[in-house]
Amino acid sequence: MFKCNEKRLEEKIKTFSTFGATGRGGITRLSLSPAALEARTEFCNRMKKMGAHIVTDDMANIYATIPGDEKLPWIMTGSHLDSVIQGGNYDGVLGVLTAMEAVETITTEKIPHRHPITVIVWTNEEGARFDPAMMSSGVITGKFEKEKMLQSKDTKGTAFKEALEASGYKGDIKNRMDPKNVKALFELHIEQGPVLDAEKKDIGIVEGVCGMVNYEFSFKGQADHAGTTPMSYRKDALFAASNAIIWLHNELDKLDSKLVYTTGRITCSPNIHTIIPDDVKFTLDARHQDPKVISQVVDIINKIPKEISKCEVSYEELWGRNTVVFNKNNVEAVAKAVDDLGYSSKRMYSGPGHDAQYAADVVPTSMIFVPSIDGHSHCEIEYTPVENCLKGANVLLNAILNIDAQ
Repeated sequence: MFKCNEKRLEEKIKTFSTFGATGRGGITRLSLSPAALEARTEFCNRMKKMGAHIVTDDMANIYATIPGDEKLPWIMTGSHLDSVIQGGNYDGVLGVLTAMEAVETITTEKIPHRHPITVIVWTNEEGARFDPAMMSSGVITGKFEKEKMLQSKDTKGTAFKEALEASGYKGDIKNRMDPKNVKALFELHIEQGPVLDAEKKDIGIVEGVCGMVNYEFSFKGQADHAGTTPMSYRKDALFAASNAIIWLHNELDKLDSKLVYTTGRITCSPNIHTIIPDDVKFTLDARHQDPKVISQVVDIINKIPKEISKCEVSYEELWGRNTVVFNKNNVEAVAKAVDDLGYSSKRMYSGPGHDAQYAADVVPTSMIFVPSIDGHSHCEIEYTPVENCLKGANVLLNAILNIDAQ
């Protein structure tokens, strides 16, 4: 078994944590911002020193490839360099850094390999600057219309098209990932949840991405004076929404224990302390790996009473996704690497979305998770000890070599 270099990986983590550093232990590195462009420059410079050939496509995705037999398809690995506002130093970027470290180990130790190996950096995965998330992987896999994505604007009114053209990383459409020329794609990521850390597991062998639905519920009541309207006459939309939330939670709790669901956004109108609320909305986000359970969630939603506490109830699906099942051969290549290295592991599904879930529709794909301490992510205290990062890098390296040997 081959192993990566811990000091080298730690240096990479520390260096990239300076691009967009907040001064509080985290980063704000929005897509195609100056900080993100600095990180891209550093990535390209380092990959060139390893002998990689670098191209970009029309969505500014970066492909850094070390050579192999040109007649053989690529083995790809990587993730993203952009972050959320006040994010951590591991989400996304660790998948790039461990990919770089795996390639550096192959080149410096002259490990034999047959296939070209490409480290990919996806553009605008987070969607923190330009909606939607996973924009560029979505475009090149046919999930989104490119022209609509180009018009997406940030809070300052800058369109993605403008930022793309100003970045210096807009390349040719012919450089896009060609599904016919990809043997396998791996994405390493922090778990972004507490399970691996709580169960003291070194590695998450990711078998897929959970399906999900996201609905918005609306409650129409009647605004009246809070001090003069008797309780029996009221049509309080917030009270009705509260009852609906309790009803939904009670019903959903009867389903599979792996189901997770959240009421994450509530709006209340007119939102004045002396007026009975007349228009309240809330969202419900539900996720599970089994499509049958997601179907049961939808059945429960469809059974919600049409009137609650004298208020009219309506709902609509905002968005959703089907469960993604990763390529079995890729997953087993990861599992073999874990076993050969003697690490503890857990087979699991991802709750959050990743570029890998879009890629999985067109190329053989799988993911590797490393623990997030206490499950913290999308925040400045996000942390994975370097020894855990190294274990992930070692698994990634050997999974790549396992595929290469097939």
